Amino acid sequence: MKIQFRPKLLDTLPGYGRAGFAQDLSAGITVGVLALPLAMAFAIASGMTPTAGIWTAIVAGLLISLLGGSRVQIGGPTGAFIPIIYAIVVDHGVQNLLIATMMSGILLFAMGALRLGSMIRFIPLSVVIGFTNGIAVVIFISQIKDFLGLKIDNLPGEFFAKMIALWAALPTIDLPTVAVAVASLTMLVVWNRQARKVRWMARLPGPLAVLIIMTAINALFALPIDTIGSRFGGIPQELPSVGLPELSLGTLGKLVAPALTIALLGAIESLLSARVADSQIDDRHDPNQELMAQGIANVAAPLFGGFAATGAIARTATNIRTGGRTPVSGILHALVLLAIVLALAPLASAIPLATLSAIVVIVSINMGEWHAFAPKELARYTLQYRTILLSTFFLTVVFDLTLAVELGMVLASLFFIYRMSDLTRIERVPLEDYYGNEAMQREDGTPRILAYKMFGSLFFGAANKLENLLLMQHGHPDVVILDLDKVISLDTTGLDILQTLHRNLQKRGAHLILCGLNSQPGSLVFRSGFMESLGDENIAANITDALLRAQWLSGTRPEVAYA
Repeated sequence: MKIQFRPKLLDTLPGYGRAGFAQDLSAGITVGVLALPLAMAFAIASGMTPTAGIWTAIVAGLLISLLGGSRVQIGGPTGAFIPIIYAIVVDHGVQNLLIATMMSGILLFAMGALRLGSMIRFIPLSVVIGFTNGIAVVIFISQIKDFLGLKIDNLPGEFFAKMIALWAALPTIDLPTVAVAVASLTMLVVWNRQARKVRWMARLPGPLAVLIIMTAINALFALPIDTIGSRFGGIPQELPSVGLPELSLGTLGKLVAPALTIALLGAIESLLSARVADSQIDDRHDPNQELMAQGIANVAAPLFGGFAATGAIARTATNIRTGGRTPVSGILHALVLLAIVLALAPLASAIPLATLSAIVVIVSINMGEWHAFAPKELARYTLQYRTILLSTFFLTVVFDLTLAVELGMVLASLFFIYRMSDLTRIERVPLEDYYGNEAMQREDGTPRILAYKMFGSLFFGAANKLENLLLMQHGHPDVVILDLDKVISLDTTGLDILQTLHRNLQKRGAHLILCGLNSQPGSLVFRSGFMESLGDENIAANITDALLRAQWLSGTRPEVAYA
């Protein structure tokens, strides 16, 4: 299979001019300064250094825009990855996280190359909402430590152990840290609300504004709180060294599951972000090209000390609102971040960790679709929908995303099978009402010809619908007609049931006639060889032709010529 690799950038360059560049430049600068606090906050919440978050945003953001399948997608570290990355760091260490990220990049590229991008859309909405809200809760819980200034050396990744550790550390709450966190949170909420009304405030992203203000206050008054400088030693004002993470063949097997988790979440979030962006700019992204770009970005970012990246919905939306319409704005956003690091890195030492924690708390609150849990909203949907939604949410919070999505998909599949089986039905056609009892019945009242009409899909989940026919509960006719005009699909299990029915009738000297076969059932009947054993003459175009054949076979109309 030939790999189709064509970045969206190539489609936007023809006709690209000065006016378009001016718009992209404005958007790139805005998104670049917004990405700075978010990249640091997400990295720290994930158990990584702020430097790792920044270089993830720079390297992955550049490659996703340069090679991606969306005009406006902005890539980088996201809040959704926080619980996943944190758990991998706790269980396997930073070096193995980098290896798992590169493995996930290879998987993402393979998914795009095999053109599996559209399959991500098969994930039901109930599963997506369930794990999105679950991730939001996990992110919120992960920020309690830094928000309250709790003294915990190593916060466990497992849910129950984490809650026990947080509860045990509550007496160590630090009031100055809480004051800074609450002030930052309040300021961010107020700023975001006022930015909708005041034009100059809208030009400066709320997270960056709060970061600048609280960092300045901390620098002036030397508050007794943890900062990037005190915990991480600041951010180096230099390019990182490039190299492969330490690789141990013995650990690769253990990293397959984490790599699959990163790849799955990265694919889902990036393509969801691209779909949201499409609706805002009236465009259509290439999901397979986007996955290949995401794969390359996740292979490259760890070489610079970065970690997992994907499409960021909030930054992509900001890019669109500020005028970005081509991948050039995403490329510029990465270059702006690079310039900030090289020019202003020493100033980051005074950034309060409580402020970054407040930013992440707001992100977790905003990313959740909490209205979906309202009793009135849940009451609008079926029991199956509610079960999938709440199960996925619970498993995401208590266990992990992979298990939640797996179980969510299994439940969705089982409920779908049940629903399709419920919609499939078979009804007896009362031939005697139209043709009289003499033609359709024997002298003793038993039927000569029985006809049934099927509706829906004859598949493994609905095969039991034909059990009554196999048992011949309506008598032992000479001919059985199955009208499949309303059957939209047939699988091998359904075909086996039809073949079994045909054999049972043959043993008694009776006949089976199929009529009204649609394209897919007809194709399977032909390819399987069932048409040959049944006989071409016993496959009719419609119920009328089938009845003529049945009357000839039963001897009620011998004058009808059927050779």
